Amino acid sequence: MLPAIFGLSGLTLSDDERAFFRDADPAGYILFGRNVESRVQVRALTDDLRELHGRARTFICIDQEGGRVARMKPPVWAAYPAGEAFDRLYETAPISAIEAVRAHAEALGLDLAEVGISVDCLPLLDVRQAGAHDVVGDRALGHEPLRVAAMGRAVLEGLARAGVAGVIKHIPGHGRAAVDSHKELPTVTASAEELETDLAPFRSLNDSAIGMTGHVRYPVWDAELPATLSSTVIRDVIRSRIGFDGLLLTDDLDMQALGGAVPDRAARAQAAGCDIALNCWAKMDDMIGIAETLVPMSAKTAARLERALASTSDFAAPVDLARQAERVGTRDRLLALSA
Repeated sequence: MLPAIFGLSGLTLSDDERAFFRDADPAGYILFGRNVESRVQVRALTDDLRELHGRARTFICIDQEGGRVARMKPPVWAAYPAGEAFDRLYETAPISAIEAVRAHAEALGLDLAEVGISVDCLPLLDVRQAGAHDVVGDRALGHEPLRVAAMGRAVLEGLARAGVAGVIKHIPGHGRAAVDSHKELPTVTASAEELETDLAPFRSLNDSAIGMTGHVRYPVWDAELPATLSSTVIRDVIRSRIGFDGLLLTDDLDMQALGGAVPDRAARAQAAGCDIALNCWAKMDDMIGIAETLVPMSAKTAARLERALASTSDFAAPVDLARQAERVGTRDRLLALSA
């Protein structure tokens, strides 16, 4: 199996994609707005991907956070609030906020399970910082590490109840970045002591099965390379200080924070210690280059991938839509306490 996750170009697999994916056998796939139109269409697409490899449990992920980051949108799917809504409630009612975000994640996860998506790139464990770029902003679960960790764990629990795995991101923390890593490389000049705040939620949830790196440079740890490409950050910070031993994905390798050709970025990330290279934009030349450049998946990565998918749905049973409606009602009743 190729240690890569690839994007798709449209609503169905093209003939070229089908042939390439069958031969390359990537670890998984990521869906975007260009890949979703209706419930029937998305379920047909995800079924096709599972049948392509004969694996009932296939890593098919999406960024479905709520708020401004949602690939599945109204009117077909419900709108969900961003993390900031739960942070506001936590100010006055922490227990209610934790239950609200758990219900929120379960309802959201049931949307994904209905259409055969097994992994949501959620929760953000980035600690929101005053004066930082709003690329994280209202997506964050708060500005205090303990509340971010508590609500992040509730998100993972809610998704799991729906048969969907979560992804903690962006390790070791994107909350201080002054620029958007989609467009340029952020450099965070905080001290090691200050960065303990950023590490704390990830350390609290270091038993999570899946995590994603941030394309951010931290000179206190590595003066040259962003976390995704830094063996020092991955070995000494993510694996050791945080203690994360789950499946480690890169953030999207197409983002402009990284330089060089995309296949080279993938190879450098793998060499640094990332388990899986994430390439979102379905550019066939880049995908072929990645397949030619990466070394085969290690036994350790394969075991981490298997563990990550072990508790996800096999999508054989229908989704309990009555349960979803109840979870939405619980979330909205609790959020109203902070209105």
